[in-house]
Amino acid sequence: MQNRPANERVRDFNEVPLGFTDEQAIQEAKRCIQCKNPQCVKGCPVEVNIPGFLKQVALGDFSAAVKEIKNTNALPAVCGRVCPQEEQCEKKCILGVKGEPVAIGGLERFVADHERVNTKYETLNTKQIQNSNYQNTKIAVIGSGPAGLTCAGDLARLGYQVTIFESLHVTGGVLTYGIPQFRLPKEIVNLEVEYVKTLGVEIKTDMLIGNVFTIEELLKDFKAVFVGSGAGLPKFMGIPGENLDGVYSANEYLFRVNMMKAWKFPESLTPVKIGKNVAVVGGGNVAMDAARVSLRLGAEKVYIIYRRTHDEMPARIEEIERAIEEGVIFKILTLPVKYIADEKGWVKEAECIEMELGEPDSSGRRRPVEKVGSNFIVPLETVIVAIGNSPNPLIPLRTPNLKTERWGGVIITSDGQTSIPGVFAGGDIVRGAATVISAMGDGKLAAKSIHNMLSA
Repeated sequence: MQNRPANERVRDFNEVPLGFTDEQAIQEAKRCIQCKNPQCVKGCPVEVNIPGFLKQVALGDFSAAVKEIKNTNALPAVCGRVCPQEEQCEKKCILGVKGEPVAIGGLERFVADHERVNTKYETLNTKQIQNSNYQNTKIAVIGSGPAGLTCAGDLARLGYQVTIFESLHVTGGVLTYGIPQFRLPKEIVNLEVEYVKTLGVEIKTDMLIGNVFTIEELLKDFKAVFVGSGAGLPKFMGIPGENLDGVYSANEYLFRVNMMKAWKFPESLTPVKIGKNVAVVGGGNVAMDAARVSLRLGAEKVYIIYRRTHDEMPARIEEIERAIEEGVIFKILTLPVKYIADEKGWVKEAECIEMELGEPDSSGRRRPVEKVGSNFIVPLETVIVAIGNSPNPLIPLRTPNLKTERWGGVIITSDGQTSIPGVFAGGDIVRGAATVISAMGDGKLAAKSIHNMLSA
């Protein structure tokens, strides 16, 4: 797919990739050789029938293609935009051994967008629900992010009466508050949520579980509970100056921009104070998002400060490339050790130290080691810390028998069940900050396990 020119897109929050034309999509789909044992499906956490939908695209039947995807994936327009296909389905594509794999992600996005533009969502056949053995079996899902939406959608298809409890006033979870408009337009998230609602799922917003209801109280009215409340607790480095004005967590920064429409100021009354020089600490997708947002909000110089090299960055390659095209400056093998304030208490510079790579650590990546005496100063007015998040702690704190890891993640069995019978969990509340598609895979596993439990 072609992208909009960097000097044009950096001035607005419109989407960057242009998408395929009908002709390009058909031509690309025809490259699929329809393997008898498709490895691409094994690389998909939600087990989409990839050869099946590609075959329909190649025939020009885009409606049939999206229906094929939605048999297992309720959020194709989202997955086509933010899933790391290059590390999953496309990595397994046999054509990638000697050349370019089929652009599975781009084609998934294409057919989902085609449906959005050309058709209206059909409501689930009410007769099918009435004939279901499970129509009076109520299940609660906590969180309307990718894990919760997937779990709810799969259970609703089986006929269960599903209610999602969302703590915020809008739906979508991290899809809404965490990912910028230029990477995942909110109107697309809203439409994907509407599709899940057409399956019969009820969504209640402004419902902070742990406060409004406890897990124990939900179990009195629901046969099972799925916890998909995400990872919204930001991590910091614990270095001097992190509490200065002008130092944000990436969570707060992106939340203000996405949820409170800071990018529309003064039309929207939520300004974000952004300086001319911005440093983003971290090397993941969230760091790339924060850096690219900063450019669009008017920063003149935006630095990515990362303690390893480009090769070790966990961000998607295409997101790193887009950040470079847009003018983000990468300070690799660099670690901030202190933030320094001006006379008014605002951050004015970061003291950093150069790093070098040593032996591999537990992640398999070479451990960064400080180069003694290599300290230097980076002038700046804003710092955004994007080094990861921990699971939201409220539900574990309010649920005495719910076992968690030391770092806060909810402990589950291989089938997604927690230490409390009938309570399942998945997504970032289990993994810490991870990918959208892995959260969806967790939601799908939990839905299958809940059904097995209730139908036994």
